[in-house]
Amino acid sequence: MRQTDNSSKYHQLRAAFPRFVYESARAEKTAEGVSLQFVFRLNEELVFRPTMFFSDKGRFFNLSDELLQTFAFHVGMVEMISYWKAFCSPRILVMPFRLNTGQEQWWKKLFRYGLGEFFHTNGIEVPGEEMLSFEYPAEAAYFKRSELEHFSESIIIPVGGGKDSVVTLELLKNPGADILPLVMNQRGATRQVLAAAGFGPEDTLEVKRTLDPLLLKLNEQGFLNGHTPFSALLAFVTVFSAALTGKKHVALSNESSANEASIPGSKINHQYSKSFEFEQDFRDYLSAHLQRGVNYFSFLRPLNELQIGALFSGFTQYHGVFKSCNAGSKTDSWCCNCSKCLFTYTMLAPFVREEKMTAIFGENLFEKVRLAPILDQLTGVAENKPFECVGTIDEVNAALQEVIRQKKKVQLPVLLQHYQQQQPAAAGLKNFKDFLHEFHQPHALQPRFKNLLQKSINNL
Repeated sequence: MRQTDNSSKYHQLRAAFPRFVYESARAEKTAEGVSLQFVFRLNEELVFRPTMFFSDKGRFFNLSDELLQTFAFHVGMVEMISYWKAFCSPRILVMPFRLNTGQEQWWKKLFRYGLGEFFHTNGIEVPGEEMLSFEYPAEAAYFKRSELEHFSESIIIPVGGGKDSVVTLELLKNPGADILPLVMNQRGATRQVLAAAGFGPEDTLEVKRTLDPLLLKLNEQGFLNGHTPFSALLAFVTVFSAALTGKKHVALSNESSANEASIPGSKINHQYSKSFEFEQDFRDYLSAHLQRGVNYFSFLRPLNELQIGALFSGFTQYHGVFKSCNAGSKTDSWCCNCSKCLFTYTMLAPFVREEKMTAIFGENLFEKVRLAPILDQLTGVAENKPFECVGTIDEVNAALQEVIRQKKKVQLPVLLQHYQQQQPAAAGLKNFKDFLHEFHQPHALQPRFKNLLQKSINNL
């Protein structure tokens, strides 16, 4: 995303809207599921009412109203970020519950680093403690941590329609584990991926998130806009789902590569809420303050993107249905012009035949010379990586060099010719095969999950 100097607008908006109000969060049980309604307010004209709905289908436990409201409050705390960022008010009045000092510091860290890309692309220096403070009405009470005991060894797996969650699904369902896929805002790609995995609508927990249209209008009017930590929202949504269904494990599909900053040498990372740092922070918060008994972790954390590409290449039933392109998400297509498309193509290219790659994407992306600037970002020639969910610079260089090695004396596509001419900094890059046998630390996998994952990469 192009950087814009909105620093003056940032200070003007903070002065014009000094207090943002998190007015309410309400959970309501219905015959069909659980609905969450939130109210955020700046004044009488600027009121936001986003919603979320969890479809039951006969699997939810009868949780206490107190616990439902506590989870609703936490989902709302993350949902609030999308609305607060339009104004960046220096004070937030939190009305549903009161946070203690440690909890306040946790949330301030999420605001600061979860919005790192937002601040950078708006030309705003990442703020410190002055960014925000929390206030509470006199009657606000602290929430209580839950100690539920009805958890089973079942696994919730969030599915987005891309290759990573496919690998998690395939590796965990083969030993016969009890799996419940979770999908937020179902689309064609997720339906087709789940169908290929053997899961129908009745086997899936569907969550529908609705944004307040007023936020979209403000974006059009020039209020501050940019990337928010969606995976942090997903974290609270999945743990709430675990409490609702009594399933102990929440297995994400975030790999080690998500830890690499988008801006080298900084904390600015498009994937901050997919990083191990956030994962560990969330696990600590969960255990200390919210819900003991749920094991939230990323199953693919020890792997890199090349290993995931190698594993996915063997799951051919998904090759015609998976989609990772955000630009084409509304039409369930590959736009073939963005960094996510080119990155995904590059990760699969060493393991999938060229004609099959063209069939998957609709064209040969290595023949598109106009993608050269994006390739330079992915390979480290440009100053920064793309602000997208892409792997490390070393992984991309290793994949490209392996593709070139496989082609030997064959005429290289124009994009690979461009790559060779740029001579990216690949000195000291380890052997391609070594990438395929890595097992990164740290991670949060229990022994049974660790052993299963290690076994899966033994023959790569």
